[in-house]
This record gives sequence, structure tokens and C-alpha cells, in this order.
Amino acid sequence: MRALTLIPGRNDSLQVEQVPDAVPRDGELLVHGITLGVCGTDKEIARGDYGWAPPGRERLILGHESLGRVVQAPQGSGFADGDLVVGVVRRPDPQPCGACAHGEFDMCRNGRYRERGIKELDGYGSALWTVEPDYAVHLDPRLEHTGMLLEPTSVVAKAWEQIDYIGRRSWFEPQRVLITGAGPIGLLAALIAVQKKLEVHVFDRVTDGPKPELVRGLGATYHHGDITDVVGECTPDVVVEATGASAVVIDAMAGTRRYGITCLTGVSTAGRTIDIDAGSLNRSMVLENDVVVGSVNANLRHYRAAADVLVDADPAWLEAMITRRVPLSRALEAFEPADDDVKVVIDLEK
Repeated sequence: MRALTLIPGRNDSLQVEQVPDAVPRDGELLVHGITLGVCGTDKEIARGDYGWAPPGRERLILGHESLGRVVQAPQGSGFADGDLVVGVVRRPDPQPCGACAHGEFDMCRNGRYRERGIKELDGYGSALWTVEPDYAVHLDPRLEHTGMLLEPTSVVAKAWEQIDYIGRRSWFEPQRVLITGAGPIGLLAALIAVQKKLEVHVFDRVTDGPKPELVRGLGATYHHGDITDVVGECTPDVVVEATGASAVVIDAMAGTRRYGITCLTGVSTAGRTIDIDAGSLNRSMVLENDVVVGSVNANLRHYRAAADVLVDADPAWLEAMITRRVPLSRALEAFEPADDDVKVVIDLEK
């Protein structure tokens, strides 16, 4: 079968090659790969920034934003041939910490988790792949063309869960949310906010192209320009930060209303410094009971919540998020930036 593979830690090792067909172990599903989403994590691994091959192997099958159709389901697995499925990315560490032992493997405390297509486990970037039924999520057939958005949606489903958890420390009826960043994570965070019937504002640097249109397609307000002005105009109850840009992070967390919540989902680049008035920031956060929380990855609960989010969304809007579809035979093109990219996916059937 064809697969998208690389040597972790080595730049320019990404290629499409023939590998042995995936063979399910006892109890596993055999899945025909349909499409694969490409995100910043995949590009970082392709550059050699990080990634770990399976033990005893040099190459890793890349890909964690999966979508496939079951071709062989064991009896009693809860799945049937023909089901549309997505595979969960993370697995608990073999000797689980307390969080992993309780199914909260997205909050692993010791870092010995494994991840499909990232860390020690082959990913979903192949014509066939296997997955344990406990780590497969059934999708509605209406998501046949957009179901690869489930994994990034699970990330923001968790982020919103964290926001709700924190909000319940007190009376909590947020009205206004600011999303910083109109990439896939930011747009999907905005989708959930709209479904929560909040007043939604989205900030990004670009002035035209698909991002502003996608925001307006949700009925949300798009902003660009100076983030300080945008925050001052919005005065949000909640900020979901999805850029990782240090200046945006600081200005966003400093501009919420009293006991505001800022959830950080964007990962900043180390080594970049900015000048801030730490004393003023600390003072306002303490006196206003503000909270800043980081959120990454997702567990099964979040994947299932994300599936509900997607099936309730406008199918045309989800389709519009996918700005490029690249055949597996030309998969390396998906890793090359193009103007107006939002979400790029690889067609594993071509």
C-alpha cells in the first residue's frame, strides 16, 4: 500500500512510498483511508523539528487528522463494515499516570504517552490503517467529505470544556468571546462559540481572502489591525487564543472583562521576547479574578463532543474551510504554503 512516511528528526525525508499492507491485530478495525488533514504539527515533524518513529524502525507513517471507512470490523467491536470513522491520536502511557488511568490521557502527567503519526506509533497517512475499537469514533455519513476536521475540532471542544469548568467557579453567563487567529483551530473555536449562541469576534492579520468570509459565514464579526484596539472594542468575557504570537497573547489576556477567562491553544515559538509590564498584568489578573489556562490534545469525550459539533454545522461552511485537496501521489505539495490556505487535506484514494 502507499503511505506518507518520513525519518523523524531529518529534514526533507518526507516521501510517498510503498509499505506492507496494514494487518489488524486481534480485535482491531481495518480501515480504508479516505482523507488526511495536514496541520502545523505535521509540517514541524516534516522539517525535522521533532517526532519519534516506532521502536526498532527508522521511518514513521505521518498523519493524525484521519478519516476512513471500516473494511473489516470484528464481531462485538461496536462497528460494522462501511462505517465512517476517525482514529484518536493519543494513547495512554504503558504504565499509566493517574490521569491516563482515568481516561484523561490528554492530561498525561509524565509525558510517556504515545501518539499516532507523531510519537512512536504510525499515523493514519496510508491507504489502509488499523485502530483499536476503543480509540475509533463513529461519524455520521453526512461528514464523508469533512470528517477529517474532527481531530482539530476535538482540540477546541476540550478548550471550551475547560472554559466551562473554570466558569462554574462562580456565576458564569458569558456573552462575548474573542477568538485570536482565523486558522482551522480559531475558526472551529468560533463555530462552537456560535453554537453556544455567544457574540463572536475573530481577529486575524489578513484583510481579505477566505478567512474573513468564513468568519462572516458564521454570523461572527471579523477584525484585523491592532490587537489592542480590537480587545478594547470587544471587551470579551472569554478569549480563545489560537495564534501563539506572544504580543497577541499578552494583549488578549490583559483585555478581558472582570473574571475573564483566556484559553491558550496556540503554541508560541521559544526565544522571542517582548517587553511587558508584568506588575500591571499581575495586578489586574489578581484584582479581577482572571484566569489563563493552556489546553492541548483531546480525549474520547472531546472527540465525541466534536462529532456532535460537526454534524450540527452547515455542511457548506465546513466544505469552505477546506481550501485545497491534494492527491496522495502529490502529497508533498500539501506541505508547501499557498496563498489563502486555510485547511489543506490529502486525498488518500488518489
